[in-house]
Amino acid sequence: MPDVIFEEIECKSAVNRVAAGNMPFRWTLNPYRGCQHACTYCFARGTHEYLGYDAGRDFETRVVVKVNAAEMLRRDLSREGWRRELIAIGTACDPYQPAELKYSLTHRILKVLRDAANPASIITKSPFIVRDADVLESLAQVADLTVNFSISTLDEDVWKRIEPSTARPQKRLEAMKLLTERGVRCGVLLAPVLPGLTDDPESLERVVEAAREHGASFVHDNVLYLKPGTKEWFMPFLREAYPHLSEHYEKYYRGAYAPKTYTQDVHRTVQDLRRKYDLLTPRHVAPSAGQLQLAM
Repeated sequence: MPDVIFEEIECKSAVNRVAAGNMPFRWTLNPYRGCQHACTYCFARGTHEYLGYDAGRDFETRVVVKVNAAEMLRRDLSREGWRRELIAIGTACDPYQPAELKYSLTHRILKVLRDAANPASIITKSPFIVRDADVLESLAQVADLTVNFSISTLDEDVWKRIEPSTARPQKRLEAMKLLTERGVRCGVLLAPVLPGLTDDPESLERVVEAAREHGASFVHDNVLYLKPGTKEWFMPFLREAYPHLSEHYEKYYRGAYAPKTYTQDVHRTVQDLRRKYDLLTPRHVAPSAGQLQLAM
């Protein structure tokens, strides 16, 4: 793993209001900016450019740490007029990336949410979350809580290439099972679905079936989204790792989105699998990558 620079800052507020009106939540919280998981497709890469860094290696190795996030959250929640609305944690970068082992910001944030009985949802790829099983369980007892585990594939070869610094998908499933046994509502974000790599029906079914076996309450899918900042990083990776798909992707991703008909086909396939495995309709789960971009 490359050397990482942690840039410690103090924020004026922990929560960010979502401007887009089509979101399932109005508030987000990201204790870190940049992500050591180094997922090749990460839609948040471009947001690092707002900080004056590049969307490639800087995104992976220059992590901004909001060291006072928990204290500012306590202040935010105590403001007159705060209505204990849902706060989505990790919409930009994983709140359980390795930086959390050093700073414990997410752990402290969860304690503040528990003390305030404030609803929350979390998005993560990391089994590190089980370190917070106690506080997650206690939060779930006093407020609405959902943990979303992002799993795009169970194919080990593909996983190693597209998510080089993440935990094995099986480890995420095991973490989800542990949390569900503790009474925490969890589900799987089958995302992103990558054309030609993870989109065949058998691969999709493996994820949905495993999700059900490990206690998931829902599965939500989303097709790969390539906005500027991500596209410039992902396409060279694709040409090197999967050259036979390069021309296909050039046609599919003339813009940021895959063709609508393709996306609809994927959604229908996953919907059929949800029905087959008796999974509930998503609630408080991650919106599409395009929506998340608006949220930031």
